[in-house]
Amino acid sequence: MNLKEKKYLTKLINKYQIKDSSKYLLSPNSFSNEDIICGIEILLSKKITMSNLTKKFEHAFAKYIGAKYSLMVNSGSSANLLSTFALVNPMKKNKLKRGDECLIPSLCWSTSLWPIVQAGLVPKFVDISINTLNISIDEIEKKINKKTKAIMAVHVLGNSTNMDMLKNIVNKNKLYLIEDTCESLGSKYGNKYLGNFGNFGTYSFYYSHQITSGEGGMIICNDKDDYNIIHSLRAHGWDRGLKNNKNNFNFINSGFNVRPSEISAAIGYSQFKRLNKFKKVRFTNRNKIISSLKNSSRWKNQFTFIEPTKKLQPSWFGLPILINRKLLSKKKNFLHYLNRNGIETRPIISGNFVNQKSIKLYNLNPDKTKFKSAQEIEDRGFFIGIHIDSISDKKLLFIRDKLLMINEI
Repeated sequence: MNLKEKKYLTKLINKYQIKDSSKYLLSPNSFSNEDIICGIEILLSKKITMSNLTKKFEHAFAKYIGAKYSLMVNSGSSANLLSTFALVNPMKKNKLKRGDECLIPSLCWSTSLWPIVQAGLVPKFVDISINTLNISIDEIEKKINKKTKAIMAVHVLGNSTNMDMLKNIVNKNKLYLIEDTCESLGSKYGNKYLGNFGNFGTYSFYYSHQITSGEGGMIICNDKDDYNIIHSLRAHGWDRGLKNNKNNFNFINSGFNVRPSEISAAIGYSQFKRLNKFKKVRFTNRNKIISSLKNSSRWKNQFTFIEPTKKLQPSWFGLPILINRKLLSKKKNFLHYLNRNGIETRPIISGNFVNQKSIKLYNLNPDKTKFKSAQEIEDRGFFIGIHIDSISDKKLLFIRDKLLMINEI
């Protein structure tokens, strides 16, 4: 596409932009004109199904994370699905069997959990650490038994648990590890990016995440056999695209159809080039919001903020906030006030997931186990967005003044 054509498209894109500076959204429109033009170029080519640009994005992603293999899919949820089904697949050496147990934090998203059930494994919930929002190492050690074969670790909002200790537990007990890194792309523990500690790491490119392709996701791994399995599972169970395949309709496995479009790959790859910049801006914006609150004359420790785990260089997704226990009676009305007055809020993931109706439907907590820390996060917690553009002083004052209204609700 030449410069004249790009200028024309830029003018057209700008015409359709709707900006509302009066609100603080969870995630404002984070697409640059260049991102959209990259998607338009694919549309204009009429070659919109997964192709060479998807492969280019996969290779760049693997190189960045430090993994040997990377596979793009249509969502982070599908990334979790394929990773979990790979563990029970007949092509997997030492595959898991129906009834084997997989530990999962009680603070999680639905599609971290349901692939475990769908693959015939038994999920066992583990409480979290309030200080990190992530799975508790102490609670993991209490839950492990002879049936425990895997862990689904969920890296929450850019943070993680102590990965050294988690990796020691995994190695000691010969467990499989899937890292749901959908909320934490770019976070680095020690000298290694999250997602690269286990058998599989999964990522999401949904609208509000560190980078976005609208929808989309990625899986990384370091074992060639594992890669071959997820590659075949991604599209119908065939071996198209793998080395040594004899024809395009050679079905070697079971499978799904969770391929991305080339349009998503184009937009995601364009955004991916700016990930490090986004990470720095989000980090700065988070600190500015917290400092603005704590430096106010109205600050009375109304909230607690989650700090990164030791050794972690966080790539923040959102700003989780815990309301002071003395103010908990105000929470419902307070969150209603914030959303009504232009500050969009969300629960921290899904709260304590064992409270969801689907858990009772599938009898996944038969002993009615209580998860004290996850419940406290549900009771006290919410989060607001952290944007990829530098926050203005005006917006800081807006956020500060609205949040500190909690005493007056």
